[in-house]
Amino acid sequence: MRKVQIALWLLLLNTGQYIFALEATLTSPDGYANQNKPTHQCDQEDCSGGDSQADKAIQEAQKEGRAYSQIYSRSDYAHWSDDDGDCMNTRHEILALSSLTPPKLSPNGCYVSSGLWIDPYSGKEIKRASEIDIDHIIPLKWAHQHGAANWSKSKKQQFANDPDNLLPVYDRVNQQKGSKGLLDWMPPNEEYHCEYAEHWARVINKYHLTLSGGEQLGMAAIGSGCL
Repeated sequence: MRKVQIALWLLLLNTGQYIFALEATLTSPDGYANQNKPTHQCDQEDCSGGDSQADKAIQEAQKEGRAYSQIYSRSDYAHWSDDDGDCMNTRHEILALSSLTPPKLSPNGCYVSSGLWIDPYSGKEIKRASEIDIDHIIPLKWAHQHGAANWSKSKKQQFANDPDNLLPVYDRVNQQKGSKGLLDWMPPNEEYHCEYAEHWARVINKYHLTLSGGEQLGMAAIGSGCL
């Protein structure tokens, strides 16, 4: 089992906002990659349209104590891309890199059909790529509501394909997560909680995502339990 040593502290930014950060030392490497698979999320509410959607977005922002952002559309965050032009997109790159055995590829070498993965969210062993989602650890919709709405198109695409925010997981567990934030969902595998929180902290700080006062306190409380 991978051993993770986590140190956590609070950073006071010049803006007066607290964001918690963690450092992790891993005794085995992390792997990340993905395939064009139907998404299970609208993420999840961008499927309906019109004024009701805008009203809901405003209500969500008020409830969570954050500024209202423009309506989220998953299509604004282009994925999965093939940045190196090798015909294997981000999903399949992650699948290939993270398989614990040599992955089986399609005849043209463009996608992964099978391999061996251990879902960190559940501990389940998976051999068929079709059972794997490449999870955005910080969901696209959550990021959109916490500052990403104001990003350029290219930065949104970068975020959607960033290996630092991607993880191969069992699709059924990922459906349970949806677009929930760290305070609303944790993996069923309790042994992975601290590493999951570390991923969140790392990406929040990398992209300077904004947190409400309640979120700052809640995430700090989670982090303090990992000391």
